[in-house]
Amino acid sequence: MSYSSPLQNKNILIGVCGSIAIYKICDLIRKLKNEGANIKVILTTGAENFINPLLFASLSGNKAYTDADFFEADGKILHIELAKYPDVILIAPATASFISKLAVGSASELLLATLLATKVPVYIFPSMNTSMWEHPATKENIEKLRNFGYLIYEPTEGSLACGEVGKGKLPEIEEILEIVKAHFVEKTLVGKKVLITGGPTREYIDEVRFITNASSGKTAFFLAKEAYYRGAEVHLVWGLESFPYILPNLDCFSPIPFPKIYFVKTTREMFEISKALFSQCSICIFAGAPSDFRPKTPFKGKLKKKEPLTIELELTEDIAKILSSYKIEGQITIGFALEEENNLLNYGKKKKKEKAFDYLIANPLKTMGKDKSDFIIFTPKKTLEFKNISKPQLAKILFDLLGS
Repeated sequence: MSYSSPLQNKNILIGVCGSIAIYKICDLIRKLKNEGANIKVILTTGAENFINPLLFASLSGNKAYTDADFFEADGKILHIELAKYPDVILIAPATASFISKLAVGSASELLLATLLATKVPVYIFPSMNTSMWEHPATKENIEKLRNFGYLIYEPTEGSLACGEVGKGKLPEIEEILEIVKAHFVEKTLVGKKVLITGGPTREYIDEVRFITNASSGKTAFFLAKEAYYRGAEVHLVWGLESFPYILPNLDCFSPIPFPKIYFVKTTREMFEISKALFSQCSICIFAGAPSDFRPKTPFKGKLKKKEPLTIELELTEDIAKILSSYKIEGQITIGFALEEENNLLNYGKKKKKEKAFDYLIANPLKTMGKDKSDFIIFTPKKTLEFKNISKPQLAKILFDLLGS
């Protein structure tokens, strides 16, 4: 199986307006190109005052168009050709001035005329001073554009070029990149609820010390992201103290809800929240790494270092096994197994049967913590082996299998 980026061979047209945030678009073009996308750029007259079109031409590998090209007598109707080129159009950064012209249907510049002529989805990323963003005229124009079908991703709060702090900042480029990726992911899970556990848990010895493990939660994150991009309502029960990953708010322009993240510490907390959600979800993925043991009697306060300590441990709740036993018809449960490579196949088969999983994903101990790994996926009917694939690829493979 070959799993490439959702942006591979996609044609993307970027409209750039005259804003100080224009320098960020250079990084966006690089990242889109790295994902395999084909890029063309149109600059407004304002954008030309900020940056030379040659820079965008060099980064994109294609001619960067300006208003001078709009009026060239070469027999081509350029704005019609450009309107037909892309699979999607991005306007970033979009200024208050440009937004106002687009809201009244102006075609006075090449980019404006192209937008009036296109039939593809258009994402607009405004960037401006806070007062300009909050002005009633801007709000009215934004609402008009939404009614026209334009996809508006509102600016974020932060320090602005003018020295003020407020809403008006262009989103981080990684966030814009993720929005474009999500656009091209087939929405195979719309209407589905997906439960995913992720990250380690803590079992406290005293009020400051605890037993845990080195799980990063990355596998669970990429599974949650893939399910979210496919249109699912995602419930992520998360065992880490923070969530250091970027996810865009797709509900700005679609009915796809932002994932609900439940922060937990102990295995019992992970179990109780997962149990409460389990019956609501049609797909339940146990990708968390809960501790298998906890101190039978945690100490109060902080233990003093005086003499050797013996701690009696007890088993924690087997979240995956218990919840999988509650499974109803049509519900799918998916488990994970980490084991020595020479015993991986037998252990995976045994664990899948013992815990009544529909699918089980097994990988060897030696690849723990690495970006790529070997995986064995046990499906209801067959066993599939994959060599040296990334966690995002694993997520795509799994949800493709669920949809097949």
